[in-house]
Amino acid sequence: MVHFNELRLDEKILRAIEQLGYTEPTEVQQKVIPVALKKQDILVKSKTGSGKTAAFATPLCELVEWEENKPQALVLTPTRELAVQVQEDITNIGRYKRIKGLALYGKSPFAKQKLALKQKTHIVVGTPGRVLDHIEKGTLDVSKIEYLVIDEADEMLNMGFLEQVTSIIKLLPTKRTTMLFSATLSSEIKKLSSKYMNQPVSIEIDVAEENAPNIEHVKYVVQEELKLSFLEKLTIIENPDSCIIFCRTKERVEQLVDILDEKGYTADKIHGGMMQEDRFEVMDDFRTGDFRYLIATDVAARGIDIENITHVVHYDVPLEQESYVHRTGRTGRAGRSGKSIMLATPHEDKFVKEIEEFIGFEIPTGPALSTEEVAKNRAAFDVKMQEQPELKKSKSEQLNANITKLYFNGGKKKKLRAVDFVGTIAKINGVSADDIGIITIQDNVTYVEILNGKGPLVLKTMRNTTIKGKQLKVHIAHK
Repeated sequence: MVHFNELRLDEKILRAIEQLGYTEPTEVQQKVIPVALKKQDILVKSKTGSGKTAAFATPLCELVEWEENKPQALVLTPTRELAVQVQEDITNIGRYKRIKGLALYGKSPFAKQKLALKQKTHIVVGTPGRVLDHIEKGTLDVSKIEYLVIDEADEMLNMGFLEQVTSIIKLLPTKRTTMLFSATLSSEIKKLSSKYMNQPVSIEIDVAEENAPNIEHVKYVVQEELKLSFLEKLTIIENPDSCIIFCRTKERVEQLVDILDEKGYTADKIHGGMMQEDRFEVMDDFRTGDFRYLIATDVAARGIDIENITHVVHYDVPLEQESYVHRTGRTGRAGRSGKSIMLATPHEDKFVKEIEEFIGFEIPTGPALSTEEVAKNRAAFDVKMQEQPELKKSKSEQLNANITKLYFNGGKKKKLRAVDFVGTIAKINGVSADDIGIITIQDNVTYVEILNGKGPLVLKTMRNTTIKGKQLKVHIAHK
């Protein structure tokens, strides 16, 4: 077993990894990180939930140069949720190295992103459409990009992003390291890699080995009109702590969440028709355990990295075999066990068989749900519905516990630069440059992260200390 400290990583990255609670690298991390650090192209086949984000985020944080102001790495993801998730992971892993990650995605103000891109940014994470938009408008400078990561490549192609991805690749420097991650390797993906990658090292994580012990798969054949009452019985008997119920359309999601709500379930919804901010809010609430049942379309199967999801229910059979894998991959994460339950109507036999061929085994039929069992479990189910779910701590909680973000009322217009803040703050007795995190300088304000619990000391001192001869107002930044 390889340990993180054997992977020749910067001590600052090792410290962040330890505080994030990663004890030892997963298989994909063990295999990818050493190759990536040698700047070799990599083609990786690995299912979601195998720890692959940290497999590329860690070497990227290690390889990028802090001094360079222009982006050095670009990560492409199929969904907005995933872009935000990956950007957060990069920021957390690169926290003590002051690595700045930025997420770019649609349905979010372009002008705000344009402004953010004027700041020092090391790694850009984004969806293909918005990234291409920024490159073409000249707001994203790709001249210094040395590393390209294509994440969830199979989903990227499924969602019709191939043209945009290839357009982006053609605009990047040819001398670069490219890493491609995919849960499945179709002929299109192999074609993409042979065209744009330089003798990639091929890494395959044995899915059978990863999948088998963690996730129990069952299926039921249910008439369409009986699905709702069946779901009710099923949830009473299974009584999940945390469950995602997948529907095919947003209309179905809306309908189902209203019905379950009326029946007293703690439930919320997520689908592509919602405002981005609302989607993020629902995901945060689900992540912290505000409610137990998330009703979702496939859009939510990507970017949900929540470790404690115990059950996934396919209320509608997915029409794409890959979707089954990605939906199911929301449970049984990080070595935990989970259960995937599919409700198929008698007419959906063909889709079920295609899924079984794709995953390589027949999904067993679940045991009959008896009225006695429903009655026996009803009380426990009702109790759980009344209880507040246990709030889940985010991975970054320990890491962020000792960080204070300070607001200063001066920025570029007062001719202030990052070195001015570092120079002044590092002179405070008991504070060094290592205690200063990410600095964001805007026209009229600056945000400085103070690490290692030194925030109160810096705040107190800076109230009576000038920066470049200017006395600035300083207080703790509001979220």
